[in-house]
Amino acid sequence: MLAVAHVLGLLLASFALSYALPVGCALLYGDGLATRFLLAAAITAAVGLVLATVTARARRELKPRDGLDGLPPSLNLWRHTLHWIGGLGIIVMALAVLPLLGVGGMQLYKGQAPGAVKDERLAPRITETAKQLWLVYTLITAAGIVALRVCRMSWFDAICHAFSAVGLGGFSTHDRSIAYFNSPAIELVLMALMVIAALNFGRHIIALRRLSLATYRQDPEARGIFAVLAVSVLGMSTLLVAHGVYPDFLVALRHAAFNVISQATTSGLTSEDLQQWPVFAPWWMLFLSCILCSTGSTGGGIKMFRTLLLTRQAGREMQLLIHPAAVAPLRIGGRPIPEGVGSSVLAFIFVYFMTVALLTFAMLLTGMNFADAAAAVVASINNTAHGFGAPGAVHNFHSLSTVQIWICSAAMLLGRLEVFSVIVLFRPAYWRR
Repeated sequence: MLAVAHVLGLLLASFALSYALPVGCALLYGDGLATRFLLAAAITAAVGLVLATVTARARRELKPRDGLDGLPPSLNLWRHTLHWIGGLGIIVMALAVLPLLGVGGMQLYKGQAPGAVKDERLAPRITETAKQLWLVYTLITAAGIVALRVCRMSWFDAICHAFSAVGLGGFSTHDRSIAYFNSPAIELVLMALMVIAALNFGRHIIALRRLSLATYRQDPEARGIFAVLAVSVLGMSTLLVAHGVYPDFLVALRHAAFNVISQATTSGLTSEDLQQWPVFAPWWMLFLSCILCSTGSTGGGIKMFRTLLLTRQAGREMQLLIHPAAVAPLRIGGRPIPEGVGSSVLAFIFVYFMTVALLTFAMLLTGMNFADAAAAVVASINNTAHGFGAPGAVHNFHSLSTVQIWICSAAMLLGRLEVFSVIVLFRPAYWRR
């Protein structure tokens, strides 16, 4: 415990360096906030250095057990709470903040239903939207806690795993993740929570407002998500039986359903050692983590709407090659998509994959083989725990070197904040607006 505190102290002291950017900006524009940022940096550095100094005698190399079953309950609950709150923060950013940057978000939701009637729209004010999201997010989480408790989880485990599933963070209170419980009922509840969290929370608000599921049938993203999951789960179950991993189809269906949903929704909870499965399985699930989650969800990746848009775009281009004079508006769900949305999505996809490529090359420079490097970067940028070899779903990331961990941390930050919202901060034109 003291060794972990020592490392946290050093990290906190290092974090104080992040104040250099706002301090420099404050001095450049003379907005009068430089001294306040310097004070905040000094306090952060002081607290970190004091913590590191007090625990210096306990300094040692951290081991896997320092972050697993032996973790004190309060710290375990705190880490689950952090990513539960972070999950809602991502939803608010996607539905309310990202449109201000013009990089996709609420305009994608409007793009799905530009002709929607007034009562299908979310609240016009960011504060009202945030309140509605808080309510829905909390209700779903509370329902999950109760359902998990009914399935014989302890209250502590139920709270932590409901936070984990709804936030799609993949944290567990046990080393073996969900395999620790070996309960089909618990797996079923968590699957439901993860699928709900992977859907557009704007749709959840509308569904509760109307007390109807019709809004999901009208949502092209939801239809795409359920179709991809159904095909993937059935296909994976058949593959596992064909390779003799499980004795019968129902057992294979249970484990395939849970792990495919978990990895595809970028949660990362596991019930089996995925590295014992055929090599196609983990690679396919890693691919699904890139495309499956909806806009306005707590999941990572490029999102289903962008996938659908690019698919329609490709189809339209092929149609225009055959019929150059044809009028072929880009449509999703039967509604036309504004050209501006399509351009922003294409730009995002390019930046996303260029980021993956560059960070993979950075991992290769550290000596990691290509498969492990690519998997670690994609898993990190999608914010899922999935990976291969050293950064695997069972072996986790604890065996990576310091440089490799920093690269994966950068990928996680870029992915969680949708790449553009981080990169735009380094453009001088943004600060002149």
